[in-house]
Order: sequence, then C-alpha cells, then structure tokens
Amino acid sequence: MVTSYRFNVPRLVIAAPSSGSGKTTVATGLMAAFSERGLAVSPHKAGPDYIDPGYHALATGRPGRNLDAFMCGPELVAPLFAHGAAGCDLAVVEGVMGLYDGAAGRGELASTAQVAKLLRAPVVLVVDASSQSRSVAALVHGFASFDPQVRLGGVILNKVGSDRHEVMLREALEEAGMPVLGVLRRAPQVAAPSRHLGLVPVAERRADALAAVAALADQVRAGCDLDALMALARTAPALACEPWSAEGADSAPPGGSPGRSLGEFEARGLGRSPGPRPVVAVAGGAAFTFSYAEHAELLTAAGADVVTFDPLRDEALPEGTTGLVIGGGFPEVYAPELSANEPLRAAVAAFAAAGGPVAAECAGLLYLARSLDGKPMCGVLDADARMSERLTLGYREAVAVSDSALAPAGTRLRGHEFHRTVIEPGAGATAAWGFTHPERRVEGFVQQGVHASYLHTHWAAAPSVAGRFAQAAAAHR
Repeated sequence: MVTSYRFNVPRLVIAAPSSGSGKTTVATGLMAAFSERGLAVSPHKAGPDYIDPGYHALATGRPGRNLDAFMCGPELVAPLFAHGAAGCDLAVVEGVMGLYDGAAGRGELASTAQVAKLLRAPVVLVVDASSQSRSVAALVHGFASFDPQVRLGGVILNKVGSDRHEVMLREALEEAGMPVLGVLRRAPQVAAPSRHLGLVPVAERRADALAAVAALADQVRAGCDLDALMALARTAPALACEPWSAEGADSAPPGGSPGRSLGEFEARGLGRSPGPRPVVAVAGGAAFTFSYAEHAELLTAAGADVVTFDPLRDEALPEGTTGLVIGGGFPEVYAPELSANEPLRAAVAAFAAAGGPVAAECAGLLYLARSLDGKPMCGVLDADARMSERLTLGYREAVAVSDSALAPAGTRLRGHEFHRTVIEPGAGATAAWGFTHPERRVEGFVQQGVHASYLHTHWAAAPSVAGRFAQAAAAHR
C-alpha cells in the first residue's frame, strides 16, 4: 500500500497582469528581505527563463529553480517544487509574462496561473500603477474573477507616483475588497540593465548585482507588509506529492514510447557505470550562464563527477574530462575573448574529434561552430554563426532524428528556443532534432559524439538523457 506524501511549506506566487510590471523586482526583493530575517527561502521561476533565477540565487543563497509545465509536464511541477523547497521556511515563485499567459495556443499550459493551481499557492498580483488610479480596481477584479481556481490573495502596487496617487489606488482597491500588501515607488536606481535577451546575467555583473539585490530588499522591506505576506503564504495547504529526486528519477524515455527503454539502466533510477566515475566538464563563467540545477544533479546521480570550467579563462579542459556539456549563454557578447583563447578551442576540437560525447545547447552550438560574427570558434561544426535582427522565441516539440549521446532516435522531448543569432547551415548532414510543433523543420547537428542544437531542454523531464550521456562519458574514458 502506497502512503501519500504530504509536503507543506508556506509559499507565494508573484504574478502580474503583463510583462514589465515589476515581478522580478518584487519577487527578488521579497526573497532577499525574508532571507535577511533569517528564513530559509526557496526561490523558483515559472517558465524556462535562466536569467531571473540567477538574481534569486543571490537573494537567497540557494539555487534558483524553474517550474515549467510545458517542458517538464504539469505532473512534475509540484515534485520539482518540493525538491527545491525541502527544509525551507518559505518559497517564493516568480511568474512568467501575464498571470494567464502560457504556451501559445495551449490554453493555460505553462502559465503562472497553472503553476499556482498545481502548487495550491496564493497569488500576489504586482500591478504597474503608473498610469491609472481607480481603474486599478477593475483590472484587479478581472484577474481575480477570471479563473475561480486561482486564489488572488492581494496586490502590490508598483511605480506609484505620490502620496495622493497611493491614496486613490488604496481607496479603489478597498472598495473592490482586495488587500493591498505593498506599495513601491519608482526607483530606477535599483533597475538591472537589459540587452537583447533580457536582464544582464548575474555572472557578468556580480558586484553590481549584489548591490541591486540589497537595494531591492530595502525597497520591498520599506514598502511591503512582510508579516501580512508571510501570513498569506501560510494559508497554502499541504501538497500531496513526493519531492522529485535525481537518484529516484525514472530512467524511461520521455513519453513512455514502447521499445525505447535503455537496457543498461535499472527500471527505477539511472544506474551507475562500473569503475571510476567519468568526469563531465560543464561550461560556465560569464559567457555560459544558462543551466538548470537538475542537470548537474542528474549527471551526479548517474555516476558522473561534474566539474565546471570557464571558456573565457581556462586554457584546458578539466583534468580527466570524458564528457563535455556546453549550455546556453551569451557567446555573441564575448566572441573576441572566446576566440582569443586558442588553447581551449583546440582542446575542445580535439576532444570532439576523438569521439568524446559533447552536449551543446544554443550558446554551445555557436561555440562549436567554425566562426561567430567572423571570429574563429572551435571549428567542430562545418557552420558559421552570426547575430541577427530577428528574435527566435518559443516552445518546441521535437523528436530525435538519429541516435546520439543524449537520446536514441525517435525520442520525443519538449524544449524552448531563445536566441538572436542564426547558424548556417541550420542542420548538419545528420540533424539533431525534427521539430513537430509549432512548425516542421530539422535542426542541429549530430556527428560522432557531438549533439549540438539551439533547443534548450530540461532533463528532469527525461532523466534517461543524463544517464545515457554519463554512460557515453564512461565509455569514452
């Protein structure tokens, strides 16, 4: 008989009517302010975004974790949340876009509202009040009543212009019966700089980012009722779910496709390779900041030693490297510096030429190309990359075109594209993925042990990816 696991931690979802309302400001400030009170705060981000969780991690001292119902499936949202929030006093989830915005054409899927319902968490709506007064009540009423299963527990008013403005806003919301849990004035001095893909990552401005997070904590502490927010968080009921764990993750391939179970893995758990642990080198530093914490946890559970290196500074791969992961980031910003590190480019090229397993996503794809904006890169792929005026953004459904170090042919995964670059050609003689939605095309490169693609994936949805890669690294040893 299976006993239902009851997981209970106070929690809040920070949402907004639209992007640009101040969710990141409020969520990060709340995380930092509650952490300064001595609470263990678990930071989370709805959706696929990599950058905001970096600021969350600065605010809390814990890894920022994503909750993406499209890439991982709704059934994994609560277990992944419970995994990150285990042992914490409070969890704060920053939403994505507007409260009810999700995957295009898929209803509520991957929306902040869906995540809030899956977590049974109260929602705090951050409203940009800079250009309205009494109308704020109509706006909030609409969001509160649109879906009765979403529990809107209060409002934080952002960009309030004056004392008089605040009085008008409060009167309107009092009339609507909606609690005001905070009021923040305009404070450009704590705004984080942005560029072509959003905020500048923490790794590129750590000292300034620390100062910005401290300023956000001051602003939120002064303008928000932390006691009322904590009381609201405590109204969240227990979740009947078992926390996700890398060690206990199911090794079956995504989608449960028949005939695709990897025989070298156990029915439960990823299994471990015999002999010394393979060393998987993961690119980091300012140029490669995009990664999900669960990837390293899954590789470790699969028997690998995960070691980080910085392609901007390190002239050699970590000693004993038998597998190489190069995730997303901003190589286009650092193309001259990456190109100047010729010893490491040569080491990566030699590793790939020897058949070493390489998993490259987006920025990693560009780094493996022959050139990026005219600057020589590693030359592993017979392709050239450049910046583009066009933003490529959106969820994708994909199927593996061929066997690779990550997955057998036919494996289905959901992922996300987010870039302002193009690579020509867009696919090699053997492509990595065939996209089936929202458009049909092939993309990426598979050659020897290399799997390189623009597609970002979340391995918690497919633990067999980490297990297969760890075994490929062990075999290369």
